[in-house]
Amino acid sequence: MAQRPLSAPAPATAGNGPQPMDHSQMDHGKMDHSPTGGHDHGAMIADFLRRFWVCLALSVPVVAGSMMFQNLVGHQFTFPYSTPLLLGLATAIYLYGGWPFLSGTVRELRSRQPGMMTLVAVAISVAYGYSVAVTLGWLRGMDLFLELATLIDIMLLGHYLEMKSVAGASHALELLVQLLPADAHRKEGDTIRDVKVTALAVGDVVLVRPGERIPTDGEVTDGSSAVNESMLTGESVPVQKATGGKVIAGAVNGEGALSIRVTHQGADSYLSKVVKMVGEAQNTKSQTQTLADRAAGWLTAVSLAGGLGTLAAWLWLGKGAAFAIERMVTVMVTACPHALGVAIPLVVAISTAISARKGLLIRNRTAFEEARKITAMVFDKTGTLTEGAFGVTRVKVLATGLDEAALLGMTAALEQQSQHPIAQGIVREAHKRGLALPSVQDFQSLTGKGVAATVTGRPVVVASPGYLQEKNIALPADAVSNGTETVVFVLLDGQLAGYVALADRIRTDSKEAVQRLQAQGIKVYMATGDNQQVADAVAKELGLDGVYAQVLPDQKVKIVQDLQAQGQFVAMTGDGVNDAPALAQANVGIAVGSGTDIAAETADIILVNSKPTDITNLVEFGKATYGKMMQNLFWATGYNVIALPLAAGILYPHFVLSPAIGAVLMSASTVIVALNAQLLRRSLK
Repeated sequence: MAQRPLSAPAPATAGNGPQPMDHSQMDHGKMDHSPTGGHDHGAMIADFLRRFWVCLALSVPVVAGSMMFQNLVGHQFTFPYSTPLLLGLATAIYLYGGWPFLSGTVRELRSRQPGMMTLVAVAISVAYGYSVAVTLGWLRGMDLFLELATLIDIMLLGHYLEMKSVAGASHALELLVQLLPADAHRKEGDTIRDVKVTALAVGDVVLVRPGERIPTDGEVTDGSSAVNESMLTGESVPVQKATGGKVIAGAVNGEGALSIRVTHQGADSYLSKVVKMVGEAQNTKSQTQTLADRAAGWLTAVSLAGGLGTLAAWLWLGKGAAFAIERMVTVMVTACPHALGVAIPLVVAISTAISARKGLLIRNRTAFEEARKITAMVFDKTGTLTEGAFGVTRVKVLATGLDEAALLGMTAALEQQSQHPIAQGIVREAHKRGLALPSVQDFQSLTGKGVAATVTGRPVVVASPGYLQEKNIALPADAVSNGTETVVFVLLDGQLAGYVALADRIRTDSKEAVQRLQAQGIKVYMATGDNQQVADAVAKELGLDGVYAQVLPDQKVKIVQDLQAQGQFVAMTGDGVNDAPALAQANVGIAVGSGTDIAAETADIILVNSKPTDITNLVEFGKATYGKMMQNLFWATGYNVIALPLAAGILYPHFVLSPAIGAVLMSASTVIVALNAQLLRRSLK
């Protein structure tokens, strides 16, 4: 393994599903994005809106009959049986409008986690109980029916607006669910039969007409067309598909008809995996969410203690029960940790869903947020910084009795067992020349070095330069003629028989990605199994900070460890298989690969496309997401620092905050946090 600095003295391929959202507890970290969960979510939103309108209508006579309102407008409203009527209306508002909070309190207390619902329930229950006692003559004072009615109205409206925001955040994921068509045109011999997509089996062939959505993951068996996969992979340009091409369920077919053989169905389809992964990511609490939960728990305790303390203080000062209870109610309502409850989960829902639409699948929320800390980015070369579509440039025969066609055919026969881009390039060249490939026996993979097999009774090895050095075989002087070629060597009977040179073009957006990362102070390195000359040529063209050449998969772990030992926060990109140890070792593991391969279990984040700019977007998205979280936490906690003393009556008699105004401020803080989270969409465009 060799490492050579280029422009700097110091030294990159890639449980449980979502839980239903219970809005009676307002646990916004548990959002169900399944179609059924979405339906329940919509029913909850409609229920809160219905309760709001009913309670608002009932509140009109309650407000009009209150002494405070009559004194405010300077007019006395009198009507028969006004006292029992107001008591009955207030009771209806308390029971019907307050039911979500009262029932939510029971669940919070059962789980021994008193929170928002408990605070609201205690506040409205105290206000209602005190007002009933005054109305029935058990206590002397002024009832709080006006405060009770307006408080419940505002709380219902605030919850409705907040739930609408959460629904909007998960809408992008619901769109993914809706992408899959219900029916498919299955080919049955010479006939075509329309069947449900759920009835398809692996191996079935379906017809997709122009303009239709592709019903299943599969392989094109006939036809040619440009397919729009933007909603699934973030790739804005339609991708041309022909025989042998892979297609994804939910993509939109272009101008041509395609026959597709089903390769994945149901839960194994790419779309299903995306939905599952995004749902799990949205339900995974990061360190920031844990911090917000802890703060909300402390705020609940402070609210309960502060409310009781305020009650005791004003009673001790002799202000009377009505005033003291009003202050207590105001403190409890104003200090509800509702904004804290929605501050982080709403940002998580928005960022995760939008990232998925742009081809960034987040498996680890904490790693995504910590992308802002990255100081060193290690790229793999083939298929990431380069296109990965190798073409044969030279075939050199060194052994006597062997011609170019025989050498290339023998090499292709071994390489057709591999999915590596270099191997595929050799096989394509052999097919292009119309070569008949000999059969192979005893095939084996030499990890990180090459492949070996028996061809027509003779042992053949197709290997990298490192293998030759290991075997003390001298490299031909003309094996590498320029810095852009990759060379694989062919050994026949243990002797060097020749080599095949291939070239891989650098991706058009690689230089832009490197420059954008470096502009953010991130050192960019490349780790590749290619020889030093090829690696240096690519690194020089891209302006990398360092390059590691002739690296075996297990050596990439050492590269990551060395950078971490230097104090770097390292992101590693790999294919998720050979690079699994390095991905696990890195602070942020990024798997890159094709849209149908998202099984990189060791990666924190999966990039559907292997575009370098996607990795740059990941860093920028992580920073934008973390910034919104911090803004929301600052607002949600800062609001309480100012509002709590006012609610307790610290400025009395110059200023007194009523329970209704306290509820308005609390709801407003939640709405502001929700709207601020929605602004994240601009940052993630």
